[in-house]
Amino acid sequence: MVRTLLLNKPFGTLPQFTDKGTEGSPRPTLSDLVPVKGVYPAGRLDRDSEGLMVLTSDGRLQARIADPKHKLAKLYWVQVEGLPDEAALEALRRGVTLKDGLTRPARAERIDAPEGLWQRDPPIRVRKSVPDAWISIELREGRNRQVRRMCAHVGHPCLRLIRAAIGPWRLDGLRPGEWRDAPDLPLRG
Repeated sequence: MVRTLLLNKPFGTLPQFTDKGTEGSPRPTLSDLVPVKGVYPAGRLDRDSEGLMVLTSDGRLQARIADPKHKLAKLYWVQVEGLPDEAALEALRRGVTLKDGLTRPARAERIDAPEGLWQRDPPIRVRKSVPDAWISIELREGRNRQVRRMCAHVGHPCLRLIRAAIGPWRLDGLRPGEWRDAPDLPLRG
């Protein structure tokens, strides 16, 4: 039986089921949150990022979600340092040149803090002299730490990064560490 789950990965949790990293105390992994056997992450989400991950037992679905050639949309809520102006947002929309080349155009806009947002543990670094803002960024590619690098490139370092959606799937009220079975939805690019 094919099983697909949606998980709200908390900050600091590795996006894998085992910790093959440093010696010492083990770091939290997906196995601390999801007791379901035979499901695997479809794509990654950095340890210092939060939000939606899709876990599935369907290898073809896993490849469809993870492979950038399918251009599946991924939506991020990003708390950034400073107040991005229209020029910074327009640069994200056009695509920016990073060390690994020009990014595809993205949807980018300033937003209010997302409704129902949970407190992060640990909290973000706050500087009294520097304001922060939230932006929404939708990508159709998935380079390593791409959202963080794009925001830094336009002068607004990322303070907090939450993936809110992958294709048709949304966080929709999942609290950090919670998971649920995914509705069977068709995938579109």
